Amino acid sequence: MNQAETELILNPDGSVYHLHLKDEHIADNVILVGDPGRVELISSFFDSIDCKISNREFTTHTGSYKGKRVSAISTGIGTDNIDIVVNELDAAINIDAETKQPKEQLRKLNLIRLGTCGALQEDLMVDSFLITECSLGIDGVRHFYNLESSPFEKAIETAFISQCNWKLPLNRPYATMASPALLKQFDGLGKKGITVAANGFFGPQGRFLRIPLRNDDTNAQLTGFRFKNLRIVNYEMESSALYALGQALGHNTICICVIIGNRLAGKFSKNYHPAVEKLVKATLDKCSDID
Repeated sequence: MNQAETELILNPDGSVYHLHLKDEHIADNVILVGDPGRVELISSFFDSIDCKISNREFTTHTGSYKGKRVSAISTGIGTDNIDIVVNELDAAINIDAETKQPKEQLRKLNLIRLGTCGALQEDLMVDSFLITECSLGIDGVRHFYNLESSPFEKAIETAFISQCNWKLPLNRPYATMASPALLKQFDGLGKKGITVAANGFFGPQGRFLRIPLRNDDTNAQLTGFRFKNLRIVNYEMESSALYALGQALGHNTICICVIIGNRLAGKFSKNYHPAVEKLVKATLDKCSDID
C-alpha cells in the first residue's frame, strides 16, 4: 500500500491531520461523543488525565479510570465526521507515520459511542437508555467503500426497503450489527433495537418546518417496521458509519443513547443532563471491567 501525501495527511509532528493524535494518545477503550463539552464531563470522572488535545470540533482527553486507560473524543455531528474520526484513529494506531504502511501488529479498539436520540416507539421513556443492536444507515457513507453486508444484514435491508416503501432518489439503506463482545459487555444497560442513522436532523428525520417533505409518513413507516424480533427504536446520526467502518478496520463498536425526545408521544425531556451523566458513569464502570 502506497500512501501519497494527499491520502494520509499528517501534521509536522506526525499526528493525524484532523484529530492531532498519535498512537500514544489513544487508549484501547474509546468513548465517542458529539459535543466537545461532553468530553469534559467524561474526564471529570477520571482518576488522572494524561493528555488533552483539541482541534476544531475534535477534542480528546485520555486518562485513567479505576486502573483502566480510557480516551474520550468528540466527533461533532454526523456520519461524515465519523468517517474522519474512525479512519484517523485507525491510522494513528495502525499505520506507521514514517513509512505510511500498516504495522505488523495491529491494535484493536473498543469504540463506544454515547449520544442522545429521539425514540420512535411510544413505550420508550424519555431519559432512559437505548442500545443500538443494529444500525440502519440512510446516510450513504458505507457505499463509498468496498464493503458487503452479511446475509442477515442484507435481509434487514431488503425488508426495510419493502416495508417502508424506500425508493430512489433516497440512499439505499445499509445495516450493520453492533459487535457481539460489546453487546455482551453492556447487556442490561438499556433496551435494544434498530437505530436509523440519519444524514440530517430535519428532513431526514421526518421533521417539517417550511420545506415540504418527499414522504410525510416516514416516521409512521419506521415505527411499524418489524424484522424477526427486531423493531426500529430511534433516530440518531452517527452509528451506521461507526459500525460499518469501525468493524471493517477490525475494531469493536457499540452505540448507547439517552432518549431525550419521543417522536410519537411528542414528549421532550425536561432535563436530560442527569441521565447523560448517569450513562457516562455506567459506561466508565463497564469499561473498567473489560479484559
